[in-house]
Amino acid sequence: MTSIDEPLVLETAAKYGVPVPVAQELLARTRPCLYLVPYEQLPASRRENARPAARTGGLPALPDGLDWPEPRNPLVLSVDCAALPHDALDIELPADGHLLLFTEIEYPPESSVVLHVPAGAHTTERSATYDLNGETEQVRVYEPRTLYPVPGLTLDSDGQVGPRTCAFLDAEGAEDRAEDRAEDRTEYKVENMADVGAEDALDSFEKAVLDMAFGGPRPGVCVQLGGFSDSWDMAPDVGDLVLFAQLAGQAIDDNIFTMNLIVGTREDIAARRYAGLQYDQQC
Repeated sequence: MTSIDEPLVLETAAKYGVPVPVAQELLARTRPCLYLVPYEQLPASRRENARPAARTGGLPALPDGLDWPEPRNPLVLSVDCAALPHDALDIELPADGHLLLFTEIEYPPESSVVLHVPAGAHTTERSATYDLNGETEQVRVYEPRTLYPVPGLTLDSDGQVGPRTCAFLDAEGAEDRAEDRAEDRTEYKVENMADVGAEDALDSFEKAVLDMAFGGPRPGVCVQLGGFSDSWDMAPDVGDLVLFAQLAGQAIDDNIFTMNLIVGTREDIAARRYAGLQYDQQC
């Protein structure tokens, strides 16, 4: 799974004036993820020998005998599972074959479908046009965009912070302030740590750790597999539900401003019971 060198984290914590126990509590609140980004958003250190692993938009290649899933939502994401970094996530995705996601990203979808096309299956690219009661209809087809995988870390910003972190933020009212930070997470550029408070220092440290795991500044608009959600509203990955995928509308079409989140239980994801996944669109 995605990891980050703990001594480097502790060194970074010292730079931002964050105590070691607080840094260790933060690491305990992280989960690995895979960001799927265009080549130009790859960190410079990851561009050499970069291998694409996914595509937004385009037309689906489906096995013989399998038609475009009803009610013919657009294909928004195709993932080449064999091209993903091995053991990068803490959820179990297929080791090979392709995952295809059909859903509506402009308006809340009435239904959505995730299909796994096994490796080696004979497939044919399906047409966007089809006959409906004698009338020719066409599915929305988004312009294809090739994506590359980058391992990273995500932070459970909506969860309870640990006791050392609460103490660092000044015990009285710390939990309330931490909750406010989760709702309005401003990025800080730290010039002089002596001039900032504990809350600002912790925000800057968190951002630095997550950027280090990515290898550079994390993209604000992207597709994400696994990890904690970066939801705009109430997070759907709560209780037994974990994030399967998160798709920013602009990662698929520059003019669509939605956040599309797909969650399920670890058991359903591992068993490929994708019919049990839940979809949440936020805007």
